[in-house]
Amino acid sequence: MISNEIIEKNYKDAQQKYQEIGVDTEAALKRLQRIPISIHSWEGDDIRGFVKTDESSSSGIEVTGNYLGVAKTPDQLTSDLHEALSLIPGNKKVQLHSIYGVTDTQKNLVDVDKDDFSYWVDWAKEEKIGLDMNPTFFRGSMVKNNLTLSSPDKNIRDYWIEVGKKSREISNYFGKSLGVQSINNFWVPDGFKDNPIDKESYRLRLIDSLDEIISEKYPEENTIESFEGKLFAPGIEAFTVGSHLLYNNYSISRGKLWTIDSGHWHPTEDVSDKFSSYLPFGKGIMLHVSRPMRWDSDHVVILDDMLHKITDSLIRDNYIDRTHIGLDFFDATINRIAAWIVGARQTQKSLLQSLLTPVDQLKESESNYDFTKRLIVTEQLKTYPVSAVWDRFCQLNGVPAGSDWVSDVKNYTNDVLSKRN
Repeated sequence: MISNEIIEKNYKDAQQKYQEIGVDTEAALKRLQRIPISIHSWEGDDIRGFVKTDESSSSGIEVTGNYLGVAKTPDQLTSDLHEALSLIPGNKKVQLHSIYGVTDTQKNLVDVDKDDFSYWVDWAKEEKIGLDMNPTFFRGSMVKNNLTLSSPDKNIRDYWIEVGKKSREISNYFGKSLGVQSINNFWVPDGFKDNPIDKESYRLRLIDSLDEIISEKYPEENTIESFEGKLFAPGIEAFTVGSHLLYNNYSISRGKLWTIDSGHWHPTEDVSDKFSSYLPFGKGIMLHVSRPMRWDSDHVVILDDMLHKITDSLIRDNYIDRTHIGLDFFDATINRIAAWIVGARQTQKSLLQSLLTPVDQLKESESNYDFTKRLIVTEQLKTYPVSAVWDRFCQLNGVPAGSDWVSDVKNYTNDVLSKRN
């Protein structure tokens, strides 16, 4: 265990070292404290949810592994989330899906409304956090031939339009009840396994359906919609109706947010390069932080080059105030609570490392064509003592520094997870 005395001594040494290159560590810590990280509920229960729909449809969402103690009830999931949140420093939220409504009777997704989420609002008030929302378009017998909002069948479209409308009502309820804006993220898994003849009609129907869903106005201080594109998914390899470019244009034209999931792009693309191309035109982004091993495989986020590039871009281009950050991965081969903690803490650590950069000085060197200094300083920063500043951030938030949190998770696993059937 790292003692408070050692943390404070190491921090003072690191603070002095950063001061020598013009970086204010105290300002960086305060800025990091204000950046919320939205934790995804579905890591804790393998995307099962609690709404018992008439039939399941995977639509390309598959969870690998069978680690002990998967949450099967609302109380189990909120207990697990509480354990994870208590070991993650800083500002947090939690993301939900329509399938996480807490109901007394079997309901189809079209019938799930805000009353089914009062359990979550009461819990969030106790935790002093906000809630984000996602309408669930990937489950139930009304997913026909991998089509929902773009289906040629009006009855199917109308069903999913109502699901989308209900999600907006729920998201507004979250924001109004908790006093924290709720981001309502739309991912629609429509597409084809083989090449379609008529691409335009499906996209026009999707656009019309979305327009109908967002036709009612809600106060933006309560909720705002964000739209998430995808390159492809299992079952829709040939054609994704809701492509990146479609939602890029849709979000700009409708004054909404665009969701960029770091796992939804071709492996050779630099996700961080999208921000400065989109944000000069768009309202803002919802960022889903994931880790693609082979495209969208949703591995637990680690402190890798992709994550560094993402947070560097958000900080250096001053986009962080227009970006909402959430996690999106699922792995049942390891302890699910540890997965939440690792993903959140590494995302925060990357943000801190980006904040501990003399951005103004580097921009000045660059504008003066002093690329030599730019290279020297950025390389030098890679071995600067960010870990000492991170431990101080944990200390200020009353959570274990370093890997000291592992013992807490181990005790919880032995006392709680191992006793579940």
